[in-house]
Amino acid sequence: MDKKRLHKELHKFGKYVIQQSRSRLTRNGHNKSKDLYSSLSYKSKAHKNSFSLSFYMMDYGEYQDRGVHGAKSSYIEVKDSPFSYKSGGKKPPASVFETWGKEHNVSPFAVANSVWSKGLKPTMFFTTPFERAFERLPDDIIEKFGLDIEEFAEQTLTN
Repeated sequence: MDKKRLHKELHKFGKYVIQQSRSRLTRNGHNKSKDLYSSLSYKSKAHKNSFSLSFYMMDYGEYQDRGVHGAKSSYIEVKDSPFSYKSGGKKPPASVFETWGKEHNVSPFAVANSVWSKGLKPTMFFTTPFERAFERLPDDIIEKFGLDIEEFAEQTLTN
């Protein structure tokens, strides 16, 4: 496989994932401050027998994407998330909910308590486009590099 073609495919993959992730954030109402949206990026490098592809986003983007188990109860859909609040543990800072709280006329402390208690429902704003882009990768790339979607996802998501 030639390096130029591999680089082109990786660029297409990264561009698609970022564009679709941004669209999903906006469409689903998770783009109020535009901070997460603006932080989404990728970097790819193609070599003769290897490649690297890294995605970047603000730290809280992964929580937003995968969801967080609450300390007291949780959304059913959070079952696969590695993130959770612990009973008696730290609560999220109220300051991160100030903008949202003002827009919805709710105390940021009440929102922080609710998120700590109930958790965050996963949005899959990044995971879904990533999986769709992976399905569209040419078979020869997947075979040549022995790619598996779960391993590939773990290796490409970087804070």
